[in-house]
Amino acid sequence: MPAEGSLDHSRWGLLWGRLGAQGTGHSAFDLLAQAYAEPGRAYHNTEHILDCLSQLDLSRTLARQPDEVEAALWFHDAVYAPGAPDNEDRSARLAETTLAAGAAPLSTRSRVAELVLATRHLTLPRDPDAKLLCDIDLSILGREPPVFDRFERAIRREYAHVAESDYRQARAAVLAGFLRRESLYQTQYFRERFEQQARTNLNRVLLDLTA
Repeated sequence: MPAEGSLDHSRWGLLWGRLGAQGTGHSAFDLLAQAYAEPGRAYHNTEHILDCLSQLDLSRTLARQPDEVEAALWFHDAVYAPGAPDNEDRSARLAETTLAAGAAPLSTRSRVAELVLATRHLTLPRDPDAKLLCDIDLSILGREPPVFDRFERAIRREYAHVAESDYRQARAAVLAGFLRRESLYQTQYFRERFEQQARTNLNRVLLDLTA
């Protein structure tokens, strides 16, 4: 059993094998564990990945290629510098090169990288697995207020270098963009669980950010 709050090495090893990669995947696991434990990661850290995996476990039957979706979750924030425009691009490249080093099939590593790129959340995905992946990543927006508020405080800590007025303006723009969507979530499962609470949370925080 993994230590509480730590990534599950056994789970990763089983996934590595199902993806068609060779060897144990130990070095890939160590790379990811170190990335998510980097100082300064108040939200985009191990806890976030564990939460995403738990959400996948509840919705895995919705995925067409669940192993590729799971791999994308493991990799999607592996490279993270607050405010950098290429975090997802670099995380996707890391996924592709790491899986290539393990001799995973080209189609698998390309698919995982493509899914990671969907977590930029710049456009609404059309691919069913990308929809599920993005819904999992955004599920934090629809959690109960104490959990959501803890998430917002963690994001602020990651941007501690940004002046308060600048942060408020930028954060308000991001959250308002989500609210302008017809639906924040693209799968019925996540809409039913989180849509209403997410809109309540976002509207409340926006009022504070723009006060």
